[in-house]
Amino acid sequence: MARITDNDIMERLKQPGQQREAFELLVRKYTSQLYWQIRHIVTDHDDANDVLQNTFIKAWTNFDNFRGDAKLSTWLYRIAVNESLTFLQRRHDTVTLDDPEADLANRLESDPYFDGDETDIMLQQAIQTLPEKQRLVFNMKYFQNMKYEEMSEILDTSVGALKASYHFAVEKIEKYFNDRD
Repeated sequence: MARITDNDIMERLKQPGQQREAFELLVRKYTSQLYWQIRHIVTDHDDANDVLQNTFIKAWTNFDNFRGDAKLSTWLYRIAVNESLTFLQRRHDTVTLDDPEADLANRLESDPYFDGDETDIMLQQAIQTLPEKQRLVFNMKYFQNMKYEEMSEILDTSVGALKASYHFAVEKIEKYFNDRD
């Protein structure tokens, strides 16, 4: 089977008889990438699946509003990031935690899909201490190896500001690890 491009998917989505099949192609093409982007933000497997489903629902219901100014992947990442942040805000509004680091460690250790060691848990804890923007930038750069230019489109922030955010995030994570030695 020939490789399906984003342009192929978008053209098919515009054809009334091909929308369902085209959307299935879109889901197959982007599920893994979006899942891991979301997972690094919300940390829990089940929550990430819920947010991923909401991301695709939002993409399906808003495809008519997609102007094509950005790449399809950028548009989907933007939806995924916004849905992840909305999820975190809702969770933060409904849960008050005395020790968020212990809660994260407990959730990761009990997650059958998380196979990290103590260092991985500490890294996730360190990431959770970052301000929201630095956390997003760090996750996109470190885990997704995303280019600053693409992050700039997704987050609507200058490349220079993203580089600074990443630099500060790395410094804070290093300090987090050094303080626990």
